[in-house]
Amino acid sequence: MRLLPFEYAARNLGRSPLRLLISVVGSVLVVVLAIASFAFVRGMDRSLVGSGSPNNVILLGAGSEESIERSEISTSVASQAQASIPGLMSTAGRAYISPEVHAALGVAVEKDSEPIGQAVFRGVTPAAYSVHPQVRLIEGRTPQNGADELLVGQLTYSRLGLSEERLAIGQQLWIDDRPFTIVGRFAAPNTVMNAELWIPLTSIQTLTRRESVSCVVLTMDRAEFADVDLFVKSRVDLELAAILETEYYDQLSAFYQPVKMMVWITALLIGAGGLLGGLNTMYAAFASRIREVGTLQSLGYPRRAIVINFLQESLLAAAAGAVIGSLLCILILDGISIRFSMGAFGLLIDAPTIGFGIAAGLLLGLIGSIPPALRCLRLPIAEALKAN
Repeated sequence: MRLLPFEYAARNLGRSPLRLLISVVGSVLVVVLAIASFAFVRGMDRSLVGSGSPNNVILLGAGSEESIERSEISTSVASQAQASIPGLMSTAGRAYISPEVHAALGVAVEKDSEPIGQAVFRGVTPAAYSVHPQVRLIEGRTPQNGADELLVGQLTYSRLGLSEERLAIGQQLWIDDRPFTIVGRFAAPNTVMNAELWIPLTSIQTLTRRESVSCVVLTMDRAEFADVDLFVKSRVDLELAAILETEYYDQLSAFYQPVKMMVWITALLIGAGGLLGGLNTMYAAFASRIREVGTLQSLGYPRRAIVINFLQESLLAAAAGAVIGSLLCILILDGISIRFSMGAFGLLIDAPTIGFGIAAGLLLGLIGSIPPALRCLRLPIAEALKAN
């Protein structure tokens, strides 16, 4: 089959700068939207899935398997689990067992002021840093037991809507009219913990006026989940449930599935609008080139060759828009954090996300050019040569 030279398609892009600009801008908008949506979903999934360790088991109140914050169990569960479950991971005789309190509390920036919002607090003991290896202290120190001190996550500022400087070491936050001093910052990338505030266990028990804990997280070594489950079932009096940490966060990810679906539906609706706009642009552009199409056919170029040339022209414009849109997302969206009920997560702009956006832009160029090209080619050569 005789094809038109590729240079013909490239030169045609410059024949109408306005049409080229509209095509590129439409592609940019679709690519940015596709990348933002994909980055949102991947970032949320990564933060939830990455929060769980495959060797960790959560002991929480029976009936509270879907929400640690609603759970209440006795503080003695930690010591009883250590004595009853063999094969737990330990260092220097200290087992990896972390009693924790999870609570959402209001936070104020000044005394006697209204809370600026709620943050997720985790009351912990030193064992928590062994059980959660994702957590890494990047500045300062850990809070001391009995002191009104806080450890803030890397994305806590986003969760509270504050600047990073406002959560620097030495700054204070007011919780229940009590000042708490920030003494350290930690990083737990791609986890929900990255937006939490960590506080000594006894301090949060005082704040929440409770003697119980929300859960006990333990790390298995030689032990298996069946051993932990046996302990739970043999101690009916404790009213416990055991769940793998990874399974717990998988359930949370499934819980947020409707949110992710709404993001995709919104992206598809806006993308459909962009596609229709692209079709209108292509129809207008190709309608003015009917005589050109007829001339090419009279010169011996088959219709398939003309369609391929139009596809090349449309894909070139779409590819330019895809590259520009991808660069804009890398410069603007990468690192942006999004708040949600579990804390905050960062948009994930990685290779698969960029690839998805570029594919969406090229698909727009492909779909947008075929219908108008076929419409122009329906006319007989004689009528096409007479077209104005």
